[in-house]
Amino acid sequence: MDATAASPTRSKLMSGDQYRESLRRYQPVVYVDGHLVESVADEPSLKPGVNALAFTYDFALDPAMAPIALATQSERNRVVNRMLHVNESSGDLLNKLEAVRVLCQETGCAQRYLAHDALNGLAQATAHIDDVQGSTEHRARFQAYLADVQDRDLSLGIAMTDAKGDRSQKPHEQANPDTYVHVVERSAKGIVISGTKAIVTGGPYMHELLVMPSRNMTQRDADFAVCCAVPIDAKGITLVSRPAGRPGEKLEHGDALFSRRYGQATAVVIFDKVFVPWERVFYEGEWEHTHVLTYSYATHHRHSCIAARAGFGDLLIGAAALMCEANGFDPGKKSNLREPMVELIKITEGFYACGVAASVYATQDKHSGSFMPEPVFANIGKLLLATQIYDMHRLAHEVSGGLIVALPGPDEDHNPATAATLAEVLRANPDVPYDKRIEVARFMEDLTASYQGGWYSLISLHGGGSPAAMKQEIWRNYPVGNKVELVERLLERGVLHQEDRAITRNRQPGRCCDTGCTTPGQPVMVPLPVGRKAADGSGETPKH
Repeated sequence: MDATAASPTRSKLMSGDQYRESLRRYQPVVYVDGHLVESVADEPSLKPGVNALAFTYDFALDPAMAPIALATQSERNRVVNRMLHVNESSGDLLNKLEAVRVLCQETGCAQRYLAHDALNGLAQATAHIDDVQGSTEHRARFQAYLADVQDRDLSLGIAMTDAKGDRSQKPHEQANPDTYVHVVERSAKGIVISGTKAIVTGGPYMHELLVMPSRNMTQRDADFAVCCAVPIDAKGITLVSRPAGRPGEKLEHGDALFSRRYGQATAVVIFDKVFVPWERVFYEGEWEHTHVLTYSYATHHRHSCIAARAGFGDLLIGAAALMCEANGFDPGKKSNLREPMVELIKITEGFYACGVAASVYATQDKHSGSFMPEPVFANIGKLLLATQIYDMHRLAHEVSGGLIVALPGPDEDHNPATAATLAEVLRANPDVPYDKRIEVARFMEDLTASYQGGWYSLISLHGGGSPAAMKQEIWRNYPVGNKVELVERLLERGVLHQEDRAITRNRQPGRCCDTGCTTPGQPVMVPLPVGRKAADGSGETPKH
């Protein structure tokens, strides 16, 4: 924006309480633990999940958080919630990364960032289809939907993973076609879809569902290549959900101090002949383009997962340090505590650094103009956190000691026959009262040695794709060819680059030179709208 441009208009953002009230205006069909939920906003078993989403709304209204919580969508000159913003620069990706980390420091898993990842993937996919087909229809539908979502400050559930049925069979080969969401009817007014989506994060307490294909399709899978948006309470939708967190429950050795407040529900969503008007259908039947959305969404989402698990790592680091103190030890003076603490820090900041690198080396999509994280760094970061989450738990346990699962139950804290004795003998550091020591121990138990702890491990391992998927993307995108030709040049072989040579096919010129990903002097953290003068004075945004 130049100096004479009008100041951006701010979308009306909801508060956490307004978000809760907005949920009461929807009437989705939701089952939790076998019973029908009357009001999602008031359901005790979903309260920790609603709390987590509500926090993202209050976060965006905090003036101190505005630089990372809000973003300006330049095409509309509109300030919007960062979780609903389509990235326009490397700086947008860095700010999103930081925002997700801070949100997850508070909530464990903020969940709402999946909307950001899906909207960015859709921006790229719809623009790609239009450019290939020489049309504007797909892009226009998406842009209208994006504006509506931003202006109403909605939460979006991402219905991507299908039930899948027999994994060895393609969608059209399934004995039961409803294991994948598919189009069953088309008319002048819209389409009708049926099928099942599994693992929909935060499903019950979202406003709308974004339905997206979960895999690349073949021509015979054209009916399954559908991407659209539906209200959470659209006729024909049923959600079968797990509780969010551990509301109202006690651990074996204490209250669920963290997960009774914040948690995440996951739902299976059954679509039974759900009507979707054309204006909310982003594409259907275009099977040959499904790979664009699956790839772009996965890359954005793995980048966000890095930040989410870094926030969780911050919780472990803080709790582990408090346990050391409560046990009467200073890690700075005890190498057997300092080394695992540093290892825990190294793991957390190591995979987060990959997220930063993926942001700095972001590439601008040639169709949509949006920015996507560099895929090798994004996938390495996600692979590191997925495989090291168990080490993070082990290290936290190592420095905390066995007390976190050996404490008497919380009822003993008020038992006149035992409380006084326990308070004396289970106190370690004279400067840390007994109740403070056991509070931290129970907090650590909730995070790492409970149902919730196992849940964090599993979503870290498989959320955003399995480790095998990340390894495939790393190999597919890593410039092995550059390294091979480097060695051959040093060996003075004089071998010319051959396009049909398998081992050198994957190349990425310019990664480490001035004409590579970032032009020297370009401000990384400042959005540079497409078409504006670049830092090098060239008159346009540098091409990546």
